[in-house]
Amino acid sequence: QVQLVESGGGLVQAGGSLRLSCAASGRTFSSYNMGWFRQAPEKEREFVAAISWSGSLPIYADSVKGRFTISRDNAKNTVYLQMNSLKPEDTAVYYCARGRTSYSSTYYSAADFGSWGQGTQVTVSS
Repeated sequence: QVQLVESGGGLVQAGGSLRLSCAASGRTFSSYNMGWFRQAPEKEREFVAAISWSGSLPIYADSVKGRFTISRDNAKNTVYLQMNSLKPEDTAVYYCARGRTSYSSTYYSAADFGSWGQGTQVTVSS
């Protein structure tokens, strides 16, 4: 069972930046798509960004496109989410997720992911 550990969350003012990291256990990290989701209070979990197992074709939710960047370092078993120009509406618990199956071609919904981290809180003040 893979373990995903997020870090890098915190409190930041609107317009600021944060970089989230997600470290994965195991030796098969490079075979799986990775994604970031978030959940604000009293809202459903929503897709933020995902990156394919090969590192190509990152995809983003419209709400974060142009502000957030997802990347991965397979040598470090880590996926990152660089968040710039943060807004108060970005406040949420951010979750890292691993694809449900290796070498999958789909990675744009929660159903495509089978392992989840514990989450890290991001709070953006106005």
